[in-house]
Amino acid sequence: MNKKYLPLLLWIILAGSGKMNGQHQNIEINSWGSPNEPTIMIDPQNPDIVVAASNLNLYYYSSDGGKTWTVNTLTSPYGVWGDPVMVVDTAGHFYFFHLSNPPNDSWIDRIVCQKSIDGGKNWSSGTFMGKNGSKAQDKHWAVVDRNNNNIYVTWTQFDKYGSTSSQDSSHIMFSMSTDGGDSWMTAKRINNKGGDCIDSDGTVEGAVPAVGPDGEIYVSWAAHEKIYFDKSFDRGQSWLEQDQVIAEMPGGWDVDIPGIMRSNGFPVTLCDLSGGPAHGTIYINWADQRNGINDTDIWLIKSVDQGETWSQPVRVNDDPPGKHQFFTWMTIDQTNGYIYIVYYDRSHYADNQTDVVVARSTDGGATFKSITISESPFYPIENIFFGDYNNISAHGGVVRPIWTRLHNGKLSLHTALVDLNTFDEVSIESTETQVNTLEQNYPNPFSDTTYISFKIPKESVLSLDILDTRGNHLVNIFRDRTFSAGQHIIALKDEVKSLPSGTYIYTLKTGDQIFRKKMVSINH
Repeated sequence: MNKKYLPLLLWIILAGSGKMNGQHQNIEINSWGSPNEPTIMIDPQNPDIVVAASNLNLYYYSSDGGKTWTVNTLTSPYGVWGDPVMVVDTAGHFYFFHLSNPPNDSWIDRIVCQKSIDGGKNWSSGTFMGKNGSKAQDKHWAVVDRNNNNIYVTWTQFDKYGSTSSQDSSHIMFSMSTDGGDSWMTAKRINNKGGDCIDSDGTVEGAVPAVGPDGEIYVSWAAHEKIYFDKSFDRGQSWLEQDQVIAEMPGGWDVDIPGIMRSNGFPVTLCDLSGGPAHGTIYINWADQRNGINDTDIWLIKSVDQGETWSQPVRVNDDPPGKHQFFTWMTIDQTNGYIYIVYYDRSHYADNQTDVVVARSTDGGATFKSITISESPFYPIENIFFGDYNNISAHGGVVRPIWTRLHNGKLSLHTALVDLNTFDEVSIESTETQVNTLEQNYPNPFSDTTYISFKIPKESVLSLDILDTRGNHLVNIFRDRTFSAGQHIIALKDEVKSLPSGTYIYTLKTGDQIFRKKMVSINH
């Protein structure tokens, strides 16, 4: 084969794979303090300004669109106890909402709001809402009405967090600020049917507010294997007399995912304010296990009549049944109405390897196209807490997801410079043998055993070798072996047990193509 065509062929191969990993540069935001449960927000007035946060008390700001970041720790006299939420108003002022842990009062007894007027560099000491004796205030989210900069917040109040008593209940609460977060109205309950206080499927949780074109407030939450919906047309003064059940959620919001300590499928509510064809449409996105405990999927419903009627659920992920997609979050680019949904994805693996995927809809949620944006998969470990969600923000074609990753037993926080061209690229068939993906070995570093995974679209003849960093051949794993189309995982034990501690290269060869990855041995 003429070598001058190899770069073009490689581009064609990757386009055909649907992954295009190299086109979405991954940026490590932070790798200290065990960051998880992240939030991110682009300033629509200046998309170069991006502010993010993570558990328990870390915040990050970027002035170059998320390419570089400054890391710092948030403090407040009310304590900072996680569940970070970031929103921004039309003046470019950011608001950081979080749980409390005051030194001389009850744990998580209020929702705290801290404000930054300099792009996330410095923060006020904070104000708060929802304090109600020793009752717990938890799992909040917020939204800014960009017509008037009112800020609306919804969350769950527990009579007694974790209680199994039938005398203790959970409820959805609402508060608002009309003065840039300086003060907050007395919190009010907006749900009719309460839940228990166990912090599981019977608890009312996941309340995310959205604002409509004329200041309508919409909110949904999950409980009792259902999604509930409420709305207000007078800026939160009054709500529906009865909560609407708008979708079934078989299995509930508290879902079990192998390798994940805790996972939920809370609904995310948004409204299209773009002025485009779907202007005013309400969308709700969540995850559930209606197709079985081994098949978590991502779903979307919508309403085009202010929540009076709702569509049937659309399955966002397009893989065959039997794999997990979870930790979903949604955003809308309000310049064009495009929907972006980020989630963890295991569709390419037979084990717990996990990719990060962004799905986009340009037709009002009727159809989605998904791309893998993580440069390599990772393995979560069940005793390491990942939080309850990831997040994503988009504006004017700038799309910035944020997610938690585990590598070598250490949590880190990442974003990606998403290349929107990959959503529109057309797969081109090649007559050459194709290797779509050669994954990073796991574990890495390894001591006595490691696994190498690759995926091919058709039957191929492959060779796998281990080299030193100078390119000298050390071990042949297999030579000219025929593999069927699909995913393959190779266990290496005897082949690598004699390798001294150090860095090595493993290569997968097919025809004129060679794919390389580094791996590290820590044999003694």
